[in-house]
Order: sequence, then C-alpha cells, then structure tokens
Amino acid sequence: MDFLETPDIQILLGVAVALVVIGASAFYIYASKKPKGCLDPENFKEFKLVKRTQLSHNVAKFTFELPTPTSVLGLPIGQHISCRGKDSQGEDVIKPYTPTTLDSDVGYFELVIKMYPQGRMSHHFREMRVGDYFAVKGPKGRFRYQPGQVRAFGMLAGGSGITPMFQVARAILENPKDKTVVHLIYANVTHEDILLKNELDGLATNYPDCFKVFFVLNEAPEGWNGGVGYVTKEMIQAHLPAASPDIQILRCGPPPMNKAMAAYLEALGYAPEMLFQF
Repeated sequence: MDFLETPDIQILLGVAVALVVIGASAFYIYASKKPKGCLDPENFKEFKLVKRTQLSHNVAKFTFELPTPTSVLGLPIGQHISCRGKDSQGEDVIKPYTPTTLDSDVGYFELVIKMYPQGRMSHHFREMRVGDYFAVKGPKGRFRYQPGQVRAFGMLAGGSGITPMFQVARAILENPKDKTVVHLIYANVTHEDILLKNELDGLATNYPDCFKVFFVLNEAPEGWNGGVGYVTKEMIQAHLPAASPDIQILRCGPPPMNKAMAAYLEALGYAPEMLFQF
C-alpha cells in the first residue's frame, strides 16, 4: 500500500474528496432552496387578499399573497383547494375552487370567481376587500397528471368549469418538453359570460399546433363565428380527438351539461377509462 503515500496519489485523492464534498454541498443547497408548498391538506391556512380586479358585472379576479415573494402554493396540476367563507347569514360555507395560477407563478395565487346572486360563497367574495384574509386548505382532487401520459386531451367545459381546464392546459403548453395536444370546447350562455377569454385566445395564438379552442354560446351575438346553442354530439366529433387508448376526455360544468356530455361520449365510443369528470 506504499503507492498511496506518494505525493501525486495523495494530491489526486485530495482532489477527489474535495469534489465529492462540493457536489454533496451543492445538492444540499439546491434541495434546501427548492420551494415548499404553502398548503396544508388537513388545516385551513389564511392568505391575504392583495388585489381585486373586476372582470365583468359578476366576475372578479382575486390575487392572494403567499408568505414570501418566492413561495409557491404547492398545488399539483389538475387539483383544487377547499375555500372557507361566510354566507349572508354568517354561517360557514366551504367550496372547492381551482386557481388559474401555477407553481411557476411565485409569491401569489389567483382565483377567477363568478358570483351568483343566491350563491352562498358568492356572498363572501362580493364582500371581500383588499387586506382581508381568506381560509384555504388542500390540495384536493383525484386527478393526477404526468407530462406525456396521453397523446391528447379533449376538454368539455361550461361556465366556471373552465378553471381546472385552464390550469391543466397552461401546465402542458408552458412545458417545452410536453408535446400533449389540447382540444377545448367551452360553453356559455352569452359572450360576457366567457371566463378567461383573453387568456384562452392567447394560448391559441401562442401555441397554434398544440391548443385548439371552440367557443359555444346559447345566445350568440351577430357575427359570431363559434358554436350556437348547446354542445352537441356533432361538435364533439368535429372538435375533440376521437376515441383512442392514448387520449383522455376531461369535463367540468353544470350538472345538466355533464350528464348530457356523458351520454354523447358513450354514444361516440369513448370507454370509461378515457373519461374524467372534475
């Protein structure tokens, strides 16, 4: 073992040891800096409302501050949070919502909320002002997404059911390694009811090969070039990927729409394992 005592060998061993120590230190620093999610699945945590943007007469975007400018909410793609508020009688109400932001949006999260006249949680959002705190826990939900798990998604959304679709679509399209194609049919009553219209149009413009959106209105304005009436079986055939083991159809909307879409999809040959309802 005398060869280990030569100066050259000792120098080489010293360099090797130093490199191992540096590598381990770098890994530890990287791991320790990886942001930890702010959500707690068992307990409600409160987040401060820092901005409220009115988008229409009954729709607003609420921006909530996370503890630090580099904090992330920690919500897996396609999952939602449980939100707690007070109704008009002062009673607690809990309702699920899907943020329109991702963990790539650090330091804050946003909810786009449609407030209904008789909605119990809608009352809470109408009364919220900048500086108020909002109780949230999570993540919640059965949906799990891994990049490339399917060749294409077909999405059927109605009204505020667009928010989980928007979250999933953003995550796919903003990941340059994810080649999944997204086809969306989005139904509303009037043009003013379309949530995230500018954002969806932006995705269609920026990712023309990977994102297609078809808007459907019950009450279409003059010159409207989208669908008119309710979503039909023919619209699904024309704008969503055909039944195949490597595609999945997601749907989220009012109960009557979900029921009608389930019947159409079954008639078109989509197997149960190709379908998911938020």
